[in-house]
Amino acid sequence: MSGVQDSLEIKFRLIDGSDIGPKSFPTASSVANLKESILSQWPKDKANAPRTVKDIKLISAGKILENNKTVGECRNALCDVPGGITTMHVVVSQPPQEKEKKATDEMKQNKCSCVIL
Repeated sequence: MSGVQDSLEIKFRLIDGSDIGPKSFPTASSVANLKESILSQWPKDKANAPRTVKDIKLISAGKILENNKTVGECRNALCDVPGGITTMHVVVSQPPQEKEKKATDEMKQNKCSCVIL
């Protein structure tokens, strides 16, 4: 074997089970670059599309990958098979304003009042 690979084949598994990719990424690519690639390739017909890189979390081998790490640095968290394709799971977070609105709506619904006569 030739030691360290210069690139990895990665596909991204979306929450509905569909995939983006596979696509080849250099091991020097940052996790943030992977997220930018996901944003640009996100299927237009899918609901809950991420708006920014901050809305996306990448998970590989049960670990959340940090934006400032490179693919090479995350290699121990990658379940790659020599010559195979690495699958990363994509989690999209709700934008904060939607979370806050949902929380206030739930609080309104959960209030009860009692009147003692």
